[in-house]
Amino acid sequence: MNFDSSSFIAEKELIEALEKRSSTIVCTEPRRLFAQGGNPAGLYILRKGSAALTMESPTGGSLMSITLHPGSLLGLPALIGNEPYTLTANAQKDAELGFVTREDFNSLMLSDPSLAVRVLRVLAAEVRTARHAISEF
Repeated sequence: MNFDSSSFIAEKELIEALEKRSSTIVCTEPRRLFAQGGNPAGLYILRKGSAALTMESPTGGSLMSITLHPGSLLGLPALIGNEPYTLTANAQKDAELGFVTREDFNSLMLSDPSLAVRVLRVLAAEVRTARHAISEF
């Protein structure tokens, strides 16, 4: 499937607000951030390098893969929905990410509703991208 990776990139104001609450993760080698079916602990902000999102079928085959670039948010739908991840995320060697805990994310969204609207824009872009990819399938 053809996915537009730009749909995962958040607006500058949202990134800046999230960064204030983030801890740094530096990947000196490839690193799994989260696995399909796992429970979300927080949100990742890709600062440098790249990361890959993949989805596997129940039989173990790959259904899709997308490469993400700086500014992308990883794990947002699972965090918002409080549901298991539907994708697996792997950061590539030399990637740098910010990690925002579930508690900090929720606190930030409640303290500044304008940021919640920006989060909804990212989710809407992801949905549009997924629908477009499905229509091409």
